Amino acid sequence: MDVSGLRIALVSGNYNMVRDGAALSVGRLVTHLLAHGAEVCIFCPTIDNPQVDQPGEVVTLPSFAIPGRGEYRLPIGLTGRAKRRIEEFRPNLVHVASPDRAARQAAKWARDNGVPVLASVHTRFETYPQYYRLGFMKPVVEAWLRKLYRRCDALVAPSDGMVEVLRRQRMHRDIGIWSRGVDRTIFNSGVRDLALRRGVGIGDGEVAIGFLGRLVMEKGLPEFAAVMNQLSVRGVPHKVLVLGDGPAREWLADKVPEARFAGYLEGAELGRWVAGMDVFFNPSITEALGNVTLEAMACGVPVVAARATGSTTLVRDGETGTLVEPGNIAAFADALQRYVEEPALRAAHGAAGEARSKLFDWDQINRQMAQTYLRLVSARKIA
Repeated sequence: MDVSGLRIALVSGNYNMVRDGAALSVGRLVTHLLAHGAEVCIFCPTIDNPQVDQPGEVVTLPSFAIPGRGEYRLPIGLTGRAKRRIEEFRPNLVHVASPDRAARQAAKWARDNGVPVLASVHTRFETYPQYYRLGFMKPVVEAWLRKLYRRCDALVAPSDGMVEVLRRQRMHRDIGIWSRGVDRTIFNSGVRDLALRRGVGIGDGEVAIGFLGRLVMEKGLPEFAAVMNQLSVRGVPHKVLVLGDGPAREWLADKVPEARFAGYLEGAELGRWVAGMDVFFNPSITEALGNVTLEAMACGVPVVAARATGSTTLVRDGETGTLVEPGNIAAFADALQRYVEEPALRAAHGAAGEARSKLFDWDQINRQMAQTYLRLVSARKIA
């Protein structure tokens, strides 16, 4: 069998709603599969005006808005028309991209019908509770994830670091890599546009420390705010540029009043704003890889990041950026201060990061993912 023989049922909690790294990555995979003759049917919650324009046949799952995070919807399950459609579609592989009830029902349907199941891991859900003062829930979340993942034939994660985490957590033995790429027509150092910065009050000679991502606590906003405060206390001259939007925007604006907010951006406009940063700061520990880190690197921007999962795969400490132990506010501030004060270091690490980003090619990455599908389908036929 080749790729054209694949019939994939993809179950996702966010495919046709919010523009985030997971949704965009899965969309690119579906585009690749369709271009090579595979059939893909996507089962997911939908909304009237999604932030993304995704490919493929989409079957709506009944869902409800997540309390406090209304931009996302949680599927109630694989029921009604969706269940009938998966039975009609008769996939030869089921891919679950979120650990919700619909994914669990799809995995059960696959097991009952002799179809292999692959789960892709996109974020570290078990780390989320600590940002909402529920850290004691981490073992419960891990057990909940383990119950689903051990019922799958294999897992894929976007980085070596995430694979190591999953193995330590005893999630599965068969764990492969489905990395991430970057669109270099959008993200590259050549699109740097100082006029954008001037429009929000950042001068050409000033150093802009940037944040890129959804404005939610689990992206490391408490650490980001604390570090910006530390730099101000030290008297380190800097500007703060925030790209993105989300429910914690007002919280961040209150904690970092000097921040300039560019809001929600996409496409070429986003690339120009990212290239307009001088340093990218990513204190989050929740990413399985960190698409935003890769995008900053592709724009020639040096990175200061937490030494966690995806960042350790992307960032070469002392070469393309600086890695700091998670939560170490003083060490984060030290790293950023050094970049503020040493323009030659910023330039060198930024150039090295842009060169490294060229290793992350979407077409090659998705070809490897298709081979993983084919391996699982072939193994099930032999069994």
